[in-house]
Amino acid sequence: MHDNKPPTPQLYLPPTNIDRHQCKRVVPMEVLSLGWSRTGTSSMKAALQILGYNDVYHMANNWGNALDTDMWNDAYKAKYKLVGKPFGRAEWDQLLGHCMATTDVPAMSFAPELIDAYPEAKVILCERDVEKWNQSVAFIINASFSPAFRIFAWTDPFWMGKLHRIMMWNMHADFKARTAQEAKANAKQCYLDHYAMVRRITPKERLLNYTLGDGWEPLCEFLGKPVPDVPFPHLNETKSLQQFVDYHVSLMLKRSLRNLAVVVSVMGVLGYGVYRTIL
Repeated sequence: MHDNKPPTPQLYLPPTNIDRHQCKRVVPMEVLSLGWSRTGTSSMKAALQILGYNDVYHMANNWGNALDTDMWNDAYKAKYKLVGKPFGRAEWDQLLGHCMATTDVPAMSFAPELIDAYPEAKVILCERDVEKWNQSVAFIINASFSPAFRIFAWTDPFWMGKLHRIMMWNMHADFKARTAQEAKANAKQCYLDHYAMVRRITPKERLLNYTLGDGWEPLCEFLGKPVPDVPFPHLNETKSLQQFVDYHVSLMLKRSLRNLAVVVSVMGVLGYGVYRTIL
């Protein structure tokens, strides 16, 4: 699916086609980083990997293995529409059994469920100034509701269609919004409510309140790890995300054009067949 190596290797995962329904836990879940997107989730993913936590689940995992979105969709429907069985540890072990840690959405949407499912896991809340975050998150809101992504979801239902469904769940569940305008109006309060909720339900000894820029020391002390002899990974989240999106938009365009070409070809063959029967 990927023709060239993308410019954001920290977020890039080789394409796979794994049905997580058939999986089980193979490594312990040790860290739940449950802060919002745009609070350094990519940097935290890279930092946890340096500390030896593999794999670290991030929204980018879904772009590499779009079949993951089927289980996430089931989890969202069970939680927010009361359709199907709510996820417990057994289901999370299927979906996240290959991971020692999580960060970013969609895992963030299920903070209470994951905290309850993995009482042995430590919880990290990455935070940044809410006003700066609010300006930054507009990029994700605009992308989620963009007409281009909706078109790609229609022309490429088995990849972008699945991914866009999870993007919209993020808007509906976490931003309490059906439009970009609602998401932007609700964003700051939803952000504050989420952090208050996680702090309320997490035992203090399991929780690290981490501010973007704190570096290795508080993180390593909390996790009981030695401080690495490499700088803390400070990814330019805005630049990395823009590069990530640009790269995948080019893939979406190629896939959509290929899919449309197949449809046009099939329709042409069928049309010719109908024409021949009329003669």
